[in-house]
Amino acid sequence: MRVLWLSWKDMRHPLAGGAERVQTELVRRLIADGHEVTLLVGGFPGGTAEETVDGCRVIRVGGRWTVYWRAWRYYRRHLRGWADLVIDEVNTVPFFAKFYVREHNILLVHMLCRRIWFYEIFFPLSFVGYLVEPIYLRMLRDRQVITVSESTKRDLTRYGFNADKIGIISEGIETAPLADPSAVTKFAEPTLLSLGAVRPMKRTLDQVKVFELAKDRLPNLRLKIAGDVSGSYGRRVLAYAAASCFAEDIECLGRVSPEQKFDLMRRSHLLLVTSVKEGWGLTVTEAAGQGTPAVVYNVDGLRDSVQDGRTGLVARANTPAALAELVVGLLGDPTRYAALREAGWRWSHDITFDQSYKQFIGRLKELTT
Repeated sequence: MRVLWLSWKDMRHPLAGGAERVQTELVRRLIADGHEVTLLVGGFPGGTAEETVDGCRVIRVGGRWTVYWRAWRYYRRHLRGWADLVIDEVNTVPFFAKFYVREHNILLVHMLCRRIWFYEIFFPLSFVGYLVEPIYLRMLRDRQVITVSESTKRDLTRYGFNADKIGIISEGIETAPLADPSAVTKFAEPTLLSLGAVRPMKRTLDQVKVFELAKDRLPNLRLKIAGDVSGSYGRRVLAYAAASCFAEDIECLGRVSPEQKFDLMRRSHLLLVTSVKEGWGLTVTEAAGQGTPAVVYNVDGLRDSVQDGRTGLVARANTPAALAELVVGLLGDPTRYAALREAGWRWSHDITFDQSYKQFIGRLKELTT
């Protein structure tokens, strides 16, 4: 099968995240199975216009916002009729492939934006995006869809998508779960981990406030912030942390290597996640596999990747105070902490990219036969 995959980012993009990790792992397995894959994605400073990555042809056109019409032009001139299947990956905005491709086409949707528009896009474009999103979703509601969580499936059905046309695949984790997480030595002091790009929709500032509130009751608590802090929001978080009365116990590490990332996951006591919403919450599952439970806000994606009270904890209110209460309670209860840690680690064994690909290719076969 020849697959044309439309997305605004690939794994080499500076802003690549969990969605691009899923994309990369699925594409690798498609190619290993003998399929031919072309990624048509947005460009970025320093990125090459075309290259082959692990057997996949990657073509980069346009930028963050121009990629959509540039992809349409490139398709018309060079790729029309080439593919057996076109995957329109919806990451903020769809490519509207149904209106111009002749081949069978489906949507891959990690999550819908909704409130994220107001966190990530400047006004008034944020307001326009928020108003227009329901309109273009209804224009695409006849499409077959693959998504990664029940939360996103429910979101889609609110905009007219047929639940029977929505297939769910699991996420996967980059590194296999530890053989024995109990053998890992945690940091000497109880440590909270903030992991991932420091962006408005991740609400990293809330995590610093969670730490401050919890530290009032846990004097030896520490916080480590690992992730790209470039941009105005990152600078704001750094300034807030530096001005905190607990600044000496906050360590801002910036962007870390994969090895550092997993070492932090293993040695920290809790992962904090406060996103506006997620497709799934890949870092939650990765941390669980390394023996560290997560305490999260009650939002789409995170309520899927955390089984509340079993593998981690989900706040009743999406506020730093509510999350801090959970942190204090859990770190003060070693028996419950050990139970969550064990259950999360065991569940992480079922969430693999091999399983994700098996579900993905099965769904593709259903859609193309």
